[in-house]
Amino acid sequence: MPQKEIAGVTLDVDENGYMTRMEQWTKEIAAALAKEVEIDSLTEKHFKVLEYLQKCQKEGTPLTIRKVGKSGVVDIKEFYELFPGGPLKKASYIAGIPKPESCI
Repeated sequence: MPQKEIAGVTLDVDENGYMTRMEQWTKEIAAALAKEVEIDSLTEKHFKVLEYLQKCQKEGTPLTIRKVGKSGVVDIKEFYELFPGGPLKKASYIAGIPKPESCI
């Protein structure tokens, strides 16, 4: 299994660089991953979205942009503003969960 070092921690990742063990995730790792996808800093709103995605992952709920937009955490416009250039793909990467099947 591939690994990579982020924020001084060796993480298990898949062939696309997404974390495979969510229990390794921390806010410090999230901040480092965000910088990799050109998001300079994470706000409280970012973390609310990330926590929502992690909750869905734990429940086995398939993720889509539309589902996030209807979550009550953010609307679709705000989701795109927080994670520009592929919000679900970037947010999943930063949240430490596998890339959703709905992402290309």
